[in-house]
Amino acid sequence: MGRVTERRRVIRIRDGAVSARPDTLVAEEPLEIRLGGKPLAITMRTPGDDFALAAGFLVSEGVLAAADDLANIVYCAGATDGGPSDGTADADGMNTYNVVDVRLAPGVPVPDITLERNVYTTSSCGLCGKASLDAVRTQARWSLDTSPGTPFRVDPATLAALPDRLRAAQRVFDRTGGLHAAALFTTDGELVDVREDVGRHNAVDKVVGRALQQGRLPLSSCVLMVSGRASFELAQKAVMAGIPVLAAVSAPSSLAVDLATETGLTLVGFLRGSSMNVYAGEHRLALDAAAGGR
Repeated sequence: MGRVTERRRVIRIRDGAVSARPDTLVAEEPLEIRLGGKPLAITMRTPGDDFALAAGFLVSEGVLAAADDLANIVYCAGATDGGPSDGTADADGMNTYNVVDVRLAPGVPVPDITLERNVYTTSSCGLCGKASLDAVRTQARWSLDTSPGTPFRVDPATLAALPDRLRAAQRVFDRTGGLHAAALFTTDGELVDVREDVGRHNAVDKVVGRALQQGRLPLSSCVLMVSGRASFELAQKAVMAGIPVLAAVSAPSSLAVDLATETGLTLVGFLRGSSMNVYAGEHRLALDAAAGGR
C-alpha cells in the first residue's frame, strides 16, 4: 500500500531569505473500486483505509447497509487467471494496491453496472437537482425521523466545540496541512471515529465504511463533522448512513440544503467559534438553551 505522506524538495522563501528544504506532502493516488470483478468507480484518494472507503462508497450508493451484506474486499493482483495484466501492477510487476474488488454476500442484489453508472453521488454528475434528490429519497434505507418530537437533541455549545476537537485529531494534517477530515461524534461531543483524506468525500466514506464493517449502521445517534464545505454529496452520504446531523466549518451548497430539508437532515454550516448557521433540521438543536445562555 502506498504511503500516506511523501517528501519533496521545495525552495522556501521567508522574509527575503531563500533556502532549499524537504517538505512533507499528502500522498494522492487513484483507487479503482470493482464490484464482483467489474469496474465501478475511480476516485483520487490518500492511501489507507481503502477497504473502508470502498464499503462506505457502496453504502452511499445504496448497495450495502449492514456488515452481513459484505462477503469480502480484496486488493486485486497484477494479473488474473493467467491473462493480461489488469493494470494494478507497476512497471516492475509490483502490486500497486490501487484496485480493490468488493464481493457481496449471497442474496444481496448486485446493481446493474453493465451500462454507464447511474451516478447521483457527485455534484458534477450532470443530473438535475430534482433527479438527484429523488434518487437519494428512493435509495435511503433509514428514516431520519423528521418529527419535531424526536428525542435526538444536541446543544449548540457542543457543536461549537467540534471543529477544535476534529482539528486536534488530524494527525496527518499536522505534518502536511493538506488533508480533509470527517469525524463522528456523540451528542455529548465525544469523538467516535475520525478519518483523513485528500478528498472530503473519501474521508466520509472511510468513516461510514468502518462503521459498516463494525456493524454500527445506521448511525442514528451521531453527528458527522467535516472540515470543509457541505456539498450535496456529503449530505447524501450522511442520509444514506442514517446520520441525523451534518456540521461543516464552511458553506453548504443549495442542493445540500434542499436535500436536508427533504429528508429531515439537520444541516449546520459556517461552524466557527460560537457562531453557526442552521440551514435545516433546527428541531434537533437545543435552541432554547442557547438563547438562555445569552
